[in-house]
Amino acid sequence: MSALIDVRDLSVSYHTAGRVKEAVRQLSFSLNQGETLAIVGESGSGKTTLASALLGLLPASARISRGSLRVADTDISHASERVKRQLRGRVIGLVPQDPMVSLNPTLTIGRQIGESLILAHGRRYPALDADVLDLLTQVGLDTPALRARQYPHELSGGMRQRVLIAIALAGNPKVIIADEPTSALDVTVQRRILDHLEQLVQARGISLIIITHDLGVAADRADRVLVMKDGHLVEQGPARQVLGAPSQAYTRALLAAAPAFGQGQGPVPLPSGASRPLLSLENIGKRYPLPARGGHVQSFRALQGLSLNVHPGQTVAIVGESGSGKSTSLRIALGLETASEGKVRFDGQDLTQLTWQQFRPLRQRMQLVQQNPFASLNPRFTIFESVVEPLVSFGLLKGEPLRQAARQLMDQVQLPASYLDCLPRELSGGQRQRVAIARALALKPDLLLLDEPVSALDVSVQAQILDLLRGLQADLGVAYVLVSHDLAVVASLAHEVVVLRRGEVVEQGPASRVLGRPADQYTRELLEAIPGRGVLV
Repeated sequence: MSALIDVRDLSVSYHTAGRVKEAVRQLSFSLNQGETLAIVGESGSGKTTLASALLGLLPASARISRGSLRVADTDISHASERVKRQLRGRVIGLVPQDPMVSLNPTLTIGRQIGESLILAHGRRYPALDADVLDLLTQVGLDTPALRARQYPHELSGGMRQRVLIAIALAGNPKVIIADEPTSALDVTVQRRILDHLEQLVQARGISLIIITHDLGVAADRADRVLVMKDGHLVEQGPARQVLGAPSQAYTRALLAAAPAFGQGQGPVPLPSGASRPLLSLENIGKRYPLPARGGHVQSFRALQGLSLNVHPGQTVAIVGESGSGKSTSLRIALGLETASEGKVRFDGQDLTQLTWQQFRPLRQRMQLVQQNPFASLNPRFTIFESVVEPLVSFGLLKGEPLRQAARQLMDQVQLPASYLDCLPRELSGGQRQRVAIARALALKPDLLLLDEPVSALDVSVQAQILDLLRGLQADLGVAYVLVSHDLAVVASLAHEVVVLRRGEVVEQGPASRVLGRPADQYTRELLEAIPGRGVLV
């Protein structure tokens, strides 16, 4: 097989404000026709820099300081922009990580795919509309004529990701780079997207590079794996060899941190003795009104018949796909939504009919940790201002006691007090998530609501945050309601599991039974969709 990509002794460095940072260091590898290669590593390992170099899209501050980078027998390491543009799209295509950022919200799906087809084939292109529909069909979207007229916000996350695949295929490339193509998707949607990419590779004979921090995805999908750390190539070889019997300590550490491979710790032991439930949801239902049609009032049922109890020191996980009602359940528990039916009790008190002012004192006892810490932290606030914001809002502390509380909170989440003067953008994703947890702990709550707290983090950082949450639960006795689509994460934290599908409970019970011996077919499908599950056995 001829090598479509051949990288030899490649080094890439960034030059900013008189400082030089090497992002890729003396890297060598090749990619053959029809081969799937996974590049894995933590944030900052050089994965995205390598992808940008292959696409000829390195920023102005980056320089290829040594080595060669050949794509389809063309050395692009110091090629002109014109040469790179000819290769981009036609020889090498990209499926970006975030479809909502990558798609233009003001243009229809058909128009955006059409733009890629015109770039590849020229403006005098009579089969444009037919090829747009053909690409939408190829990537597995139903009713392609309707999808072509829709805008990105009218599609689900999985559908938007398929549109990005269609755009990447528009130039009929020989190689596709998929940059974290499924990191924000549910496991079942993730499996469908990866299945489809695999089918396209086989049907078209193209090569695929998957850039991911998910070792399960690499184990499931790749022929070969490259493991990177700090710009260096740590290990490479066949996927089963590298992930089944790694020769390097760093690869072994990544595998040990990956929840999917079942090597992590389980939940902390429950406190002894019976206790009154801290939070109770009793037969909760939620309906949202829809625009009336033909004089008939319509509604959408987001949740029906949800009942659960959360005891002090316990973790109850709510799992399911997007649209299953997980986030609606959290919003109702927090008092941000009113249940259409049923009751919410906190420490025995009925919260269902409380006004905002009546509910506010209870917010000291329940706090939320959101999915995206960068979005939930004010970018203009220092870390100190973010962490103490709840204490200031409730007028509990000021002056030196407030600064002392901030230092104690940073210590609780294992961050140095020197970070209090930093801004969120100066911290890594894992560090920002620790700040978000510190802020949630400021009021010493009895209950934390965790909304996908580790879904966007690298496996090693994910493992650190899960260890932190276990430690806080053991030390403080705080209870958790964990919303997640990742059952491997759920298994490492939860005592009880509630499985939702389209707003209804399909299975509920102790985590060991639900995850170990699921009774419902839907739960079994969720478990089977976990990337890497059983691959390395």
